[in-house]
Formats: sequence, C-alpha cells, structure tokens
Amino acid sequence: MEILVVGGGGREHALVWKLKQSPDCGVIWCAPGNAGIRDLAEIVPIGVDAIDELVEFAQAKKIDLVVVGPEAPLANGLADAMREKGIDVFGPGKLGAQIEGSKSFARNLMDKYGIPSPEFGTFTNPQDAKDFVQSLADKGKQCVIKADGLAAGKGAIVTNDVQEAGAAIDLCMVEKAFGDAGAIVVVEERLRGPEISILAITDGKHLAILPPSQDHKPIGEGDTGPNTGGMGAYCPVPIVDDALLKEIRDTVLEPAIRGLEAEGAPYSGVLYAGLMLCEDKPYVIEFNCRFGDPETEAVLPAIDLDLLPLLVGAAKGDIGEDQVIPASQYALCVIIASAGYPGAYKKGLTIKGMDGIEKAMDQRAIAFHAGTKLDGDNVVTSGGRVLGVTGLGEDFDDAYDNAYEAVQRIQFDQAYYRKDIGYRVRS
Repeated sequence: MEILVVGGGGREHALVWKLKQSPDCGVIWCAPGNAGIRDLAEIVPIGVDAIDELVEFAQAKKIDLVVVGPEAPLANGLADAMREKGIDVFGPGKLGAQIEGSKSFARNLMDKYGIPSPEFGTFTNPQDAKDFVQSLADKGKQCVIKADGLAAGKGAIVTNDVQEAGAAIDLCMVEKAFGDAGAIVVVEERLRGPEISILAITDGKHLAILPPSQDHKPIGEGDTGPNTGGMGAYCPVPIVDDALLKEIRDTVLEPAIRGLEAEGAPYSGVLYAGLMLCEDKPYVIEFNCRFGDPETEAVLPAIDLDLLPLLVGAAKGDIGEDQVIPASQYALCVIIASAGYPGAYKKGLTIKGMDGIEKAMDQRAIAFHAGTKLDGDNVVTSGGRVLGVTGLGEDFDDAYDNAYEAVQRIQFDQAYYRKDIGYRVRS
C-alpha cells in the first residue's frame, strides 16, 4: 500500500515507524515530516493546513490510505476533502472532529448522552464565567478554565481559588492569549485523581481499544507548573484492570460514538478519551479526535500488532468485531524539550548523541523526533518538544531505566526533561 501520513511530530514518527513494520506497507510519504521521519518515509514539503495541496498530492500519487496525525487539519475538514475525492482516510470528518475542536460541543454531547463528566458551564462573557466560578466556590469546589477551541494542549488552566480562576478567564477572553480559541470558555469543576488516556480505533460502530497509558502534562516534576502538550507517558497502566476497561467502554466510548452518529456527525478514526479516576469511577476530562502525543510514542511500541489493517478497516468503515488489544511489553516515553517551553525557547540548536542510539541500546529504546529539522548535515531543534525517547522492557522498571539511559546519551544546549515520568508507579 502507498500511505500518506500527515504531520511532522513525534506522534507521526511513531505512526510511520509502526506502519513500516506491516507486510502490507509499501512506500510511506509524510507531509511535512521531520529530521527523523526522513529515514523511514519520503518527505513531502506540504504543511498540514494546505488541504487542497494534500488532496492533489494524494490523487497524483494514487495514495491507498491517508493517516492524519494532528487535530487542526481534521477540524478544518481534511478528511472530508479526501473522501470527496474517493480517497480512504483514517480520521474523522469536520463534524466529528468537533469533539476536540470545541470543548463546549464535547461537554454538551456528554451531558446529553449521560457520559460521566464534571459540572460545567460555557460562556461568551467574562463576568458570567466569573459568576459561575463563584457559584462553584460557594459549593466548596475549585475549577478548571478551558479555551473552547484548539490551543495545542495549553488551553486548560487548573486553578486553586476564585482569584486564579478570574485571572485565567481574563487571560483567555480579555488578553486573548489563545486567540479565537479563547473567545468562548468552558468552566469545569476541578476533579482530583489519577489520569489515564484511552485510545480506541473505531469504524463508527465497533471499537478496538488499545492498552491504557498515562500522560504527564505539566512542565514540572510532581505535575507542577503550567500545562504543556505532554512531557512523557507510559503504557500500560497497572491500575486499569479488565473490569475498569469494560466500564470505560460501556459508559464513555460506546455512548460517545453512538451520540456522535445520532447528532449527524458519524465518527471513524481514533477516539481519545482523557479520563480521571475519582473514587475508582472514570470521568471524562477531554475527548480528542486523534492519536495522543506523547501517548502514541508509548502505546504503539508496547503492542505486538500489525496496525495497518485496523487503520484501513476504520477508513473503509469495518474493523470487524470489538476487541481489546493487550500490551506485549512496557514502554515509557520521556520528552526532551527546549528550555523555556511551554513559553519562548530557542531554535536551531545542534542535537548530539542521536546517531545509532537504537543499536547502541540493543533495541531497548527508540528516539522519536518531534521538533527537529536538518541544517546541512546536522539535526537541530525546531520546536518546543524536541524528542520523545521511549524505553522498552518486560516490566515498568526496565522500561523506565532504558528510557532514561537513552535520554542521557542525547545532548543539546539547555535541554530539559522531567526526571519523574511514571512516578505514580515507582512511588
């Protein structure tokens, strides 16, 4: 098969790496790709938002399957544009992608179809939002302020009191820190408990549930500081047993895809459920319309499965029976970021220690490129999250040790990474 993967981050590197292992995989093209993906795929210099160009390329190359990595092109209708030309594409249409593209759409869907979620309100006026914050405070509840639209994983602000919440509302709606994405805000009751990420491949009727993972969104160790796109993840998650996974399927995943179809937004692709366990019950923190990042860099290496037939099945509307895909090993991914991220950071810093790292680690670790590019013969930084380094092992400790051993082999000026990914398991 000729495959086009759209995107250029660590998630797309992991997808290309996994798809390349399939006996049915021919040439993989990746648009726009990065410095690591070039070793596995043909790089196409087309940006993820250039929908017409991507469709024209897929037609010209007679692409058999398009796999869309990031959320923005899905929210902008890339999958619809491909389908209109008869091209099979893995990813939801624009209407289905609202489940991530609009927090208010997602919350209203959950409310209507009984999907467990926190108390919330949606607002276009800052004062109304602040009044709702006060009403939650009167009940002894704290809150989370979320920009309604896409904000690259940084639009959720966890607050401790009314003053912090008011400042977060102003940041979104008055200072417009997230642009148009913050014109509407969702104020949610703040829940407490361990978070888990569930990725489920669906054709709109059936679900193939991948093993659970746990992301670490805050920049600082111990989950402190502002949220990022994710500083690391591990898979599987020991606290998620078969009974809990069945409850998640029955109360979260199945109602979501049924609800989307009932709302005239039939959904196929991957449905990401970001959950929090409160008194051992799963509540939805967010839905995403694509593979998580960095969860993908942990989940895909953890499974012994040919991924391609599942993606093709979802694109064609038939993945067969419901299934739960087990992890065959442990995987732990550590994000190496540029100093200053998620704020301002330098670009163009030379990365050393990358050559032959998988061989040097005896295949016990993989370095997925995220924010990298080529500068002559050198690989340099080009984004905030630069690399996702994944360690593999028969148990969690092996994966942890291998990941951090590989991380220490890689250097660039002022590189930053959390040293406590998976701390809930180790503590």
